[in-house]
Amino acid sequence: MKHDVVIIGSGLGGLQCAYILAKHGLDVCVLEQNAQMGGCLQSFMRRGVTFDTGFHYVGGLSENGPLRRLLSYFGLMDLPWQPLDAASFDEVCLKGVSYPFATGHEAFVETLSEKFPSQHDNLKQYDAALRGVGQHLFDSLHPRSASDFYNDTAFSRPAYTFLQNTVTDATLRSVLAGTSLKLELDSKQLPFYVYAQINNSFVEGAARLHGGGQMLVDSLCNELRSMGVTLVTDAPVVKLAATNRVISAALTADGRAYEGRQFISDVHPAVTLQLIDEKMNLRKVYRNRICSMENTRGMFTVNLALKPGVLPYLNRNLFVYASDDMWHVNKSGHVDAVMVSYACPPAGSPYAHTVDLLTPMSFSEVAQWQGTRVGHRGADYEKLKKQKAEQCIALAERRLPGLRSAVDHLYTSTPLSYLDYTSTPEGSAYGLRKDCGNVMLSFLTPKTPIDNLYLTGQNLNLHGVLGVSMTAFFTCSSIIGLEAATEGL
Repeated sequence: MKHDVVIIGSGLGGLQCAYILAKHGLDVCVLEQNAQMGGCLQSFMRRGVTFDTGFHYVGGLSENGPLRRLLSYFGLMDLPWQPLDAASFDEVCLKGVSYPFATGHEAFVETLSEKFPSQHDNLKQYDAALRGVGQHLFDSLHPRSASDFYNDTAFSRPAYTFLQNTVTDATLRSVLAGTSLKLELDSKQLPFYVYAQINNSFVEGAARLHGGGQMLVDSLCNELRSMGVTLVTDAPVVKLAATNRVISAALTADGRAYEGRQFISDVHPAVTLQLIDEKMNLRKVYRNRICSMENTRGMFTVNLALKPGVLPYLNRNLFVYASDDMWHVNKSGHVDAVMVSYACPPAGSPYAHTVDLLTPMSFSEVAQWQGTRVGHRGADYEKLKKQKAEQCIALAERRLPGLRSAVDHLYTSTPLSYLDYTSTPEGSAYGLRKDCGNVMLSFLTPKTPIDNLYLTGQNLNLHGVLGVSMTAFFTCSSIIGLEAATEGL
């Protein structure tokens, strides 16, 4: 049987592409290498406690927010979303002082202005720039404006320079950058567009999901099955077979061949190229470009299972810092920044049952164990993880005294864990690094030099649930046209 479209990888982007194309009558097959669909959205259970892998919270869920419209298209707004505290959905903790980020642009500006009254006009200018990028992003789904997507000057403007030129108070600059552990801050390369679209979306309505990211996966997969989409797990693709210089089939490790007319890869572009026979005559310049692109850093995560009735639940995220240099955190390998993310407690309990601590981690710290198996990496690896976990807990305790005594048991993961489970090179948390000084080379389009092979996912242009969802529409528009892909959006 030949499918209209075969999709490799079942991360959010792969599942969303399957939904869009199946909605337009195409026969779609999704191949996933693991036993579970969902990539970094999936959850896992340890000793009866459920933890999220990579999903923690989303933004853009205000009444007219961009992500609300996108999730509504996929039937995902019916899930049990929990809006975070309007007065402080995020809290930056710096030098013993807490700075709240309020929901809604006006409230966001006014709340921070109470801490920095002399910066009110600068905050308004900063906020207006965020909103401008947010509007441009969603406008890009309109057929008349899509071709101008990368022409926005915010792509070539460094985020660091924008902050330096817009906000004159150094502490406020640190605070504004302080919630950015959900992206990689780089003072030389990070485009303001990437910085702004992430931060803008959270100001426009942040929320957690009761049940975690697995609910997104389960909802999408149930709907895809009802639409006739073929979902295949335990099917690692080892080769993309070619006939007459186009891809003809995806070959899996067990010898099965999934034939298709079009193919979409939701795995890392460099990994995708490894599947293509060199006889395809894929231009060397394209291969070299993809394989030479830098990856963003990974994350070290501590999943804490808490003793019942001990730690009060906070309906916000905390970003705790030991240093006010947000642009160079953890460069020495020591933890000096941590994001504290609570899971929604069951049955409306006022106490937290799980908390995740996340901090950036370079792959170089774990590279020596690459090639080893999970659970068999040796005593030195376990020692490193234990030290990192202790540093994360100690830093989080600056805002949450007694956190350590509330812990019942914990689990840890490194960029090496992400590499093993998702095949993402270097366990990168946010995909390929974008460079404001080289926009056209560091941002990828869905089309590849092979006529019937397309890319999707966070590596192309934008990451996060909003960025990946937008990219799914861009990818599908390359196959069925943007007007058809966005019909009903």
